Amino acid sequence: MYLSFLSTTVLFAQQQNEVVDNIIKEASENSQLEHLGHELLDLIGPRLVGTPEMKNAHDWAVNTYKEWGIEAENEQWGEWRGWQRGITHIDMIEPRVRSLSGMQLAWSPSTGRKPVEAEVIVLPQAADSAAFQRMLPQVKGKLVMISMPQPTGRPDYNWEEWAKEESFEKMKEEREEQMKAWRERLGNTGFGRDLPQALERAGAVGIITLNWSRGFGANKIFSASTKKIPTVDLSLEDYGMVYRLAESGKKPKLRITAESKELGAVPAFNTIATIPGSELPNEYIILSAHFDSWDGATGATDNGTGTLVMMEAMRILKKLYPNPKRTIIAGHWGSEEQGLNGSRAYVKDNPEVVDNLQALFNQDNGTGRVVNLSGGGFLHAYDYLTRWLEPVPNDIKGEIETNFPGSPGRGGSDYASFVAAGAPAFSLSSLSWDYWNYTWHTNLDTYDKIVWDDVRDNVILTAILTYMASEDPERSSRERINLPNNPRTGEQMTWPEPRDATRRGGLD
Repeated sequence: MYLSFLSTTVLFAQQQNEVVDNIIKEASENSQLEHLGHELLDLIGPRLVGTPEMKNAHDWAVNTYKEWGIEAENEQWGEWRGWQRGITHIDMIEPRVRSLSGMQLAWSPSTGRKPVEAEVIVLPQAADSAAFQRMLPQVKGKLVMISMPQPTGRPDYNWEEWAKEESFEKMKEEREEQMKAWRERLGNTGFGRDLPQALERAGAVGIITLNWSRGFGANKIFSASTKKIPTVDLSLEDYGMVYRLAESGKKPKLRITAESKELGAVPAFNTIATIPGSELPNEYIILSAHFDSWDGATGATDNGTGTLVMMEAMRILKKLYPNPKRTIIAGHWGSEEQGLNGSRAYVKDNPEVVDNLQALFNQDNGTGRVVNLSGGGFLHAYDYLTRWLEPVPNDIKGEIETNFPGSPGRGGSDYASFVAAGAPAFSLSSLSWDYWNYTWHTNLDTYDKIVWDDVRDNVILTAILTYMASEDPERSSRERINLPNNPRTGEQMTWPEPRDATRRGGLD
């Protein structure tokens, strides 16, 4: 009896080593990452929820999975305001001619059949909201700049490297004073976030913003809040030039073409791919990555890279581990950027998967190799996660700092939707590569920023973790830690609560 058990254990270890070795070899020698990245990022492009490009991406993923022999479908979870970006062209035509660098914000109204031509003014400065109301007629027929001009276009690290220490400190102090003054200017309007709509109602013909990302050439590109007039974002350099001309009384005039289409209510989807389990088909491992992006660029590192990791891991697993013990699902979530909507909808609509989840692995913070793995507040996560990590090559797992038992994620990415429901879901958190300043939601988040060697390592890590979680004879524990007291209130912290998705985005 003992010899039989021993031989079975040895045989399983040999099989395990063979599968792991083959995963590493396939990911290293037959990688499809660059090809998939080219098709997703260069050909399809950005994936803003509600756009035709988002639907194209969903269809492409389904077709790609089917080519690999993997079941896949687009599951509708709601509707969103349909919109399609067109050409943006911004020119200064007075006091001299220059084409400017900028783009319309997501869901910006179109300029219509002909460009908008108008003088640019700076947001009026008022002593209080009553004074601002009296000044509002000044904006009629004008393009209004509503962002603070930056005192320097050099990131702080550049100053720190080259400037005299006293110059650097002086710049930061002056910038802080300028920011304080600008916050006061905005506060004195009395409108807060509704300022663009107030300017629109007062007759402004367009809004100009600057949302610098504190990196050379990098701007954050989010959404417009105007209903009828265009909102455009200019580069730091061009915004500053136009602002100075307006402030000094030179009356700059711009011509803005911002073509876009309103498409009404369109379906919003998750793409779900499935490799059915052979022994425990009603227990699940989910490979998780949000599919949508903002559309200032092509969403390469947020979250093209996470998407590619999960797709490539699924391809490899289907090829080398076609009959997994447990069912393996890839979840490509829609509308994460507007509040984890696709994953929240999936959690609410698929309780049988959530209740029987062995593990979820989520990747969503850039192109870097994974360097952090937390137990997420699950008391016994150390036991099974370290067991699953054991066969991962040392040059990959040696980079990873673990934190057990950790604390539950409360937002930030889609794993938090599952954690809130008590399911063991884990974030594969990656190395920065200046993600926050240069690619996160910026106009620079493009294919060329991807570090393919790091992404390949993440594929190997994900595929091995998934294989080990699938083969594990034990179910993962869901027992939670006793959360500590909140240091601010002194009261015991509570586990995050599940929330439903916004099912009709931008339509009400």
